[in-house]
Amino acid sequence: MLLYLRLLKESLSFAINALRNNKLRTLLSLLGVTIGIFSIIAVLAAVDSLDRKISKDLSSLDKNTIYLMKYCFGPSEIPQWKREQFPNVKYDEYIGLKNSLNNTDQVGYQLFVARESLKYDSKTVADVNIIPSSFEMVDIDGLSFDKGRFYNESESNSGTAVIVLGYDIAEGLFGTSDPLGKNIRLYGQRFTVIGVIAKQGAGFFGDSNDTSVYLPANFLRRMYGDSDSMTPVIVLKPVKGVDMDAYKAEVAQKLRAIRGMKAGEMDNFFVNVLSGFTDFIDGILGTLRTAGIFISIFSFLVGGFGVANIMFVSVKERTNLIGIQKSLGAKNRFILFQFLFEAVMLCLIGGIIGLFIVWLLSLLLTNLLEFEFVLSFWNVVIGAGLSIFVGVLSGILPAVSAANLDPVEAIRTGM
Repeated sequence: MLLYLRLLKESLSFAINALRNNKLRTLLSLLGVTIGIFSIIAVLAAVDSLDRKISKDLSSLDKNTIYLMKYCFGPSEIPQWKREQFPNVKYDEYIGLKNSLNNTDQVGYQLFVARESLKYDSKTVADVNIIPSSFEMVDIDGLSFDKGRFYNESESNSGTAVIVLGYDIAEGLFGTSDPLGKNIRLYGQRFTVIGVIAKQGAGFFGDSNDTSVYLPANFLRRMYGDSDSMTPVIVLKPVKGVDMDAYKAEVAQKLRAIRGMKAGEMDNFFVNVLSGFTDFIDGILGTLRTAGIFISIFSFLVGGFGVANIMFVSVKERTNLIGIQKSLGAKNRFILFQFLFEAVMLCLIGGIIGLFIVWLLSLLLTNLLEFEFVLSFWNVVIGAGLSIFVGVLSGILPAVSAANLDPVEAIRTGM
């Protein structure tokens, strides 16, 4: 044990001396290791941070939630020209599915519409995400409230002019005053504020509930009918533990029956499961992670060759010292570990610098972008482990050559 501690101490001392005596050569060689560690850990940290953000944004939603519409979440084998001919889902189909589906917790109806401006007295908030929906969406979207409530079934069905504001929208229009019961203008109509959604924070997919407002979908349907400018979707939340394949088949069969489609006729709708969307996102993140690591390996190779070059030069410069150590009884193993530990120490120094740069970058991005860039403990462990691995690979050949030197020839060569 004492031998290994002594080796570590001497190796660290030699590594520091290499940095001090050959600053430019050593720093240029370690630059590859630093860039390699920075690249790999930055990619891993970025992907982990994105994954964490996406999971947080979707945490309120059940992964088995189904979005029934004319569009597909991911790639589709159906040609685009064919998909464009699919009809939109209809409000009557939402009612039909709601009354006929088994193993269903909630069935909701939502419209995707253009962004609008909201006005209250002299104040205006522009570019607001409008979410016209049925009353069930409060449970499907897992909404919680800072003030007030969501609209009820009666208000939803009749299309009452009530509205639920996101936290930032309420703050922009009313400041610190209570918005409940106040009237705001949207679509040239007056809406009564009945609720404010609790603050959520920025969303990865652009909008969050903070910058959105909910209103009864039937209000817009009463004004504009089933206009092509609005894209409807039926949202289904199955009960826990349901067989999803069987449930999707039942949903498709029920909608086909409502539409009067014949046997053998191709479905003209998509049953999109949220878990399929998250799997699609996970696949993209996995590809980014793999591509980033693959590119970063080249930096590691350059750094490894640089460290190996330093170690061969170090063996050459200390040939006389190696001969003296061996003549005084130092075993080959001692010499081998001495140079191997020195290579590892040099790579660890480069790795620590790379990790430090990633840490600084994570602080900067977190403060500038309102995005939590996380350098996790395991990423630090991976960075340190890779540095040690590169150190062993780049130092093993120089260490073996040093350990196998003949003491007499070594002393003679060094004189």
